[in-house]
Amino acid sequence: MKIGVPTEIKNNEYRVGLTPGSVKALKAFNHDIFIQQGAGSAIGFLDSDYIESGAQILESAAEVFAASELIVKVKEPMPSELGYLNSSHTLFTYLHLAGDPKQAHALIKTGVTGIAYETVTSDSGALPLLAPMSAIAGQLSIVVGSYHLLKQNKGRGTLIGSFGDLDPRVVTVIGAGVAGTEAIQKAIQNNAYVKIIDLSEKRLNALQAIFGSQNIEYIQSTEEAIADALSVSDLVIGSVYVVGKQAPKVVSAEMLKNMTPGTVMVDISIDQGGCFETSQPTNHDEPTYIKDGVVHYCVTNMPGAVPLTATHALNQVTLPFILDLANKGIDVALNDDEHLHNGLNIQGGEVKHQAVQEALFGQ
Repeated sequence: MKIGVPTEIKNNEYRVGLTPGSVKALKAFNHDIFIQQGAGSAIGFLDSDYIESGAQILESAAEVFAASELIVKVKEPMPSELGYLNSSHTLFTYLHLAGDPKQAHALIKTGVTGIAYETVTSDSGALPLLAPMSAIAGQLSIVVGSYHLLKQNKGRGTLIGSFGDLDPRVVTVIGAGVAGTEAIQKAIQNNAYVKIIDLSEKRLNALQAIFGSQNIEYIQSTEEAIADALSVSDLVIGSVYVVGKQAPKVVSAEMLKNMTPGTVMVDISIDQGGCFETSQPTNHDEPTYIKDGVVHYCVTNMPGAVPLTATHALNQVTLPFILDLANKGIDVALNDDEHLHNGLNIQGGEVKHQAVQEALFGQ
């Protein structure tokens, strides 16, 4: 199969769809791999590394798309890339169609077959291709949240965690999935007082068995419970995810009025539209804005801040699926593996995933 990897062009996005090691694994099955010039250079994957692994280097994105059947990316195509796509292509990447309906409709019109990393499933019901980036985003949420709490960043001017005899600062994590759990663990390591909010009592009990109860509260999610927690928090992490759909707005604009000015809110769910009513997508160049005195961090590609780590982590989980798609052909691979088939979002100008269909068309 002819497989193409264009350079990512989203703001400050330096991850790359295939590492040289992944190229070598695909080349062992005699597939043709086309890498755009400089696609991995920012993270130390030189064109010469790809050539040694068996890839061909093409100068432009247009050439890569034109030469390829299977396009392997990291982020959704930007508007300037849509003209390169047509019904002969299969696109394997994060799509997050529900998070940007306008972009989604434009991508659907290309006729491309779009297989989304974030809706591929596993026997356990987990999302194996979303999990590593969620884990990274969860860890980063405490890092960027702490940084933006600094006074020069318009934050409250406090350190997360305890300092001497001072009371620990309060971190609230809403949504205890993969990203939320990583944020919780990082907050605990920083000696913060942690409020964990989730809809599932079973999940809260499981976390309590892991982390115990010292300086930790386990709270079943209600509107009142969230509002109460926000009113005393220094840092709020939103990590609510519903497969294929827009994230529910669990924090209303009204709740901000009772929050302390300089509090930081990090919306990990922003790729799916955000779980705070006041969230608007930002980027790494201008990551924050202030609404009602509260600092909002809503960067849509958080793991892009650690592109080398993220690329290696992503390739570990995507490569087996890429090998199946390439070795079996797209249709056979999708038919043979129900979990990969669950990743099929769009094909032939139609939405194929029920949750995405409901998110975009309400039916």
